[in-house]
Amino acid sequence: QVQLVESGGGLVQPGGSLTLSCAASRSIFSFVFMGWYRQAPGNQRELVATITGPRTTKLADSVKGRFTISGDDAKNTIYLQMNSLKPEDTAVYYCKAVVPVLDGPDINYWGQGTQVTVSS
Repeated sequence: QVQLVESGGGLVQPGGSLTLSCAASRSIFSFVFMGWYRQAPGNQRELVATITGPRTTKLADSVKGRFTISGDDAKNTIYLQMNSLKPEDTAVYYCKAVVPVLDGPDINYWGQGTQVTVSS
């Protein structure tokens, strides 16, 4: 079992910044990858950013240049630094960890989600 606890969501004005945190119950680099996803009302959950190992990261085109994903293995925590926030970034943000399984499909774990609202 893996526990993921997100924090850092809230209400912010357009153009503002927020940093989300996701604390895992084990080393963040023990996973196939970790990532942030988001889901706005009426929309499907979408990928925002992933981190694999200490230096390999990917960002969705919609957030490139504004968001940064990083990890601190000493704290078992990944972060999503969000700058220049737009109203369309409003969503529930979820942390995901993928656990490798030797003899079967990888297992996905999700956090409980944290609300980010961008509004004036």
